Amino acid sequence: MSDPIKLGMVGGGNDASIGAVHRIAARLDGEFVLTAGALSSTPEKAMASGKALGLAADRTYPTFLDMAKREARLKDGIEAVAIVTPNHLHYPVAREFIKRGIHVICDKPLTSTLSDAKKMEVAVRKSDALFILSHNYTGYPMIRQAKEMIADDTLGNLRMIQVEYVQDWLTEPAEELGVKQAEWRTDPARSGVGGAIGDIGTHAYNLARFVTGYKLDSLAADLDSFVPGRRLDDNAHVMMRFEGGAKGMLWCSQVAPGNENNLRLRIFGENGGIEWSQEDPNYLWYSPYGAPKQLLTRAGSGAADSANAVSRTPGGHPEGYLEGFANIYTEAAKAIRAVGAAKPIPTDIKLQGIEEGIEGVRFLTACVQSSKRNSAWVSLWQV
Repeated sequence: MSDPIKLGMVGGGNDASIGAVHRIAARLDGEFVLTAGALSSTPEKAMASGKALGLAADRTYPTFLDMAKREARLKDGIEAVAIVTPNHLHYPVAREFIKRGIHVICDKPLTSTLSDAKKMEVAVRKSDALFILSHNYTGYPMIRQAKEMIADDTLGNLRMIQVEYVQDWLTEPAEELGVKQAEWRTDPARSGVGGAIGDIGTHAYNLARFVTGYKLDSLAADLDSFVPGRRLDDNAHVMMRFEGGAKGMLWCSQVAPGNENNLRLRIFGENGGIEWSQEDPNYLWYSPYGAPKQLLTRAGSGAADSANAVSRTPGGHPEGYLEGFANIYTEAAKAIRAVGAAKPIPTDIKLQGIEEGIEGVRFLTACVQSSKRNSAWVSLWQV
């Protein structure tokens, strides 16, 4: 096995939950080693977080710019950086590393505004470094199975694409109660134009696009802020028209009591349908029209090659969120190693990048525009 890829991280300090998830995912298969970090926008917190993670003092930086400049000059500097900051920092942080040839693994959504997304695209196109968007739900084995089944025309022409991502953690005004994750997610200056639609709606949309391959033509959205005084949406209903005639609906909410991370995908074609739930991810229901419903299991009988390729344990041993997330990092490592060896990136790697990132920001921007126009239909490609 090659030496682990030297990884840096921006954001994700002691009081940030998603940073810890990224670090676990990055090291699960031994492909990365955390070497440097600018882990907080507050220098004192950044240094304390680096110490807690065992980073060397001279590889723990007060700002991301200090980190980008020095790491690019070091002989043993980082090869890739994970960006796990609030949305408004994604572009300025990524820009500094990308232009110095350091590969970027960035949280979604791509940026907080469409203008920054377009600037990000220019920066990525100018660089030889890879840009990878961490839409982690695309890493689940049974999602890969669903994608393969649709690509193989198992369901025939698709008719209906239903996706929802429902939570309840913002049912109360958590942003007023000192909950850091709620504070920035409900702040337009840091989150961007979308609340729930940007935070989890983009995940749901990306998953539907990833699995089906169907391109969205237009949408009509109804966004609400049910909690009084909340400045961004906490619930969204979106109707979607796909090229080729398929229709879809997306519901995302962070104010639905009784739901933790209820991400579900249902797809129906002329020959059958499939159903998958993120909270029970090792199973995929397949319903061929006119025949009994079938349960397909991760690493079980009937599992597709694409699903088995990202499975680690025998069937019946549950794999979940961390393993799915780790698949994104492991595929990122394969892509980075291929680029480093001047070889083509393997075709079985299914990473999301700058194009999917821009589309995600277009999607949430179109949703906001549609809702402001009394749920008028908006073309995704004219925003």
